[in-house]
Amino acid sequence: MGWSWQWWKEEIKEPCKKEACLIQTCLVKNNYKSQSCLKYIELLQSCCENCDYKSTHCASVSQLLQQFTK
Repeated sequence: MGWSWQWWKEEIKEPCKKEACLIQTCLVKNNYKSQSCLKYIELLQSCCENCDYKSTHCASVSQLLQQFTK
């Protein structure tokens, strides 16, 4: 029964991991064209805002977003 809570513990330990993985999957499928993955980048940004950027996965989100604001 303890295994059923493992995913929950992982989410607490590494918030935004799911969103970061979605970006990686999207980039691979779209030949690393970040414009094609903007919706996933925005999901990561939202997640990072919700966890006060306290995830290792949030370090790259500002760099990704800067590409679209230029």
